Amino acid sequence: MKYKLEYKYKLNKAKESTYFTSDWLQADIAILVGDDLEKRNIGTDINYYDEKGVSWSLKELKKLNEEIEEEPHDFTIYFDGGYHKETKTAGIGVVLFFNQGKKKYRIRANELFHDIISNNEAEYAALYHALNLLEELNVRGITCEVKGDSQVVLKQLEGEWPCYEEDLNRWLDRMEEKIKALKLNMVYTAIGRNDNKEADKLATQALEGKRMYSKMQLI
Repeated sequence: MKYKLEYKYKLNKAKESTYFTSDWLQADIAILVGDDLEKRNIGTDINYYDEKGVSWSLKELKKLNEEIEEEPHDFTIYFDGGYHKETKTAGIGVVLFFNQGKKKYRIRANELFHDIISNNEAEYAALYHALNLLEELNVRGITCEVKGDSQVVLKQLEGEWPCYEEDLNRWLDRMEEKIKALKLNMVYTAIGRNDNKEADKLATQALEGKRMYSKMQLI
């Protein structure tokens, strides 16, 4: 979860004051900024707003951050899917980054499917597999940024593009149900194929019959 910091700044020799709002910050950085503003006495009425629009005081955010520190948080998902018309098989790849405590982790996973009929469906299957990985980690109520090079999947999940294919609508329904059940706050970001190479490689390896699953501590 990221937070925006808002505070009131008043000039020493003037009666006027104005409010400043920060960029979106990770909780630990947002707390450091708030502490610094208070320490140097240059900001008052400090408040934070999370991505759901909920307001927090500095004290409340510190307490919340302590409570969630040991739980998995700050998730980023990269996903990709590939399809072979000749063999009628689909490969999907998922790369999942998250923080837990002071450590950062990466999960890499892929799967091979024999009952998928298009590349678009493979993309949906990839993201649904990522949601299953979140469920296995037993996460609830977290913010998750999803990054992929499939405009179709991202725009249809956001509700900006309609979906007319019955098979894809079934995937949409399944994902929306899973997102609701896990109480996830999803943020969708379109990226280029060059920025999605790791998930693409995993999908290709699945099509080659190479199964992958690994969890690695990065920091």
